[in-house]
Amino acid sequence: MKSVFINKNEKPTNEDLKKALGETVDIWNSFVEFTHANDPASFDEWNFSGEKFGWSFRIKDKKRVLIYLLPRDKFFKVAFVFGQKATDQIMGSDVSDEIKAELNAAKSYAEGRGIRIEIRDTTKIEDIRKLIQFKIAN
Repeated sequence: MKSVFINKNEKPTNEDLKKALGETVDIWNSFVEFTHANDPASFDEWNFSGEKFGWSFRIKDKKRVLIYLLPRDKFFKVAFVFGQKATDQIMGSDVSDEIKAELNAAKSYAEGRGIRIEIRDTTKIEDIRKLIQFKIAN
């Protein structure tokens, strides 16, 4: 499933995001604020990945992407790539078994294991915040 924003020539605005995400926009914004609060040097970037995927939002530090936010119709996905050290810490944490299983099942690449988590309501907020902290720390 691709982004709701597919026009390469129109970078999404905050108003576009509100319309697309509906009630989940507040959760999206809370993840952006939480990431910046935990890594004040981080910065935002909209990225167009081509016709197949459309626009996505990234929060980066100097060297890497900390979190990907992928807008969909009335919901969004959060994506991470974790190295082995972070993966090991997550597996030993109190993050939900569902997220641990997805991370464990993810194919391991040189840059790490990638996971995408669908956000339609507030049930996963605490787990996502923990994952953001693991990513920043590793």
